[in-house]
Amino acid sequence: MITAIGVSLVVESGEHLLAIEVKARTRPRLSDAANLRVFLSEYADRKPVAMLLHTGETTEWLAPNVLAVPWWRIL
Repeated sequence: MITAIGVSLVVESGEHLLAIEVKARTRPRLSDAANLRVFLSEYADRKPVAMLLHTGETTEWLAPNVLAVPWWRIL
């Protein structure tokens, strides 16, 4: 069982994990990914990746394995 405090959603497919957090911010910052970074650390043995969804326009890496993406790009 995966517990992820502060993470909005965890998608598990076999051995793969994708943690998703949603922020109502147009310019995400590294501090917005704090919970995702904790998740990545706690489940490092599962080689997780993380996505921070936001209301802005840009897609960018905030940290290794943490991609910030506008929410409307994934729909």
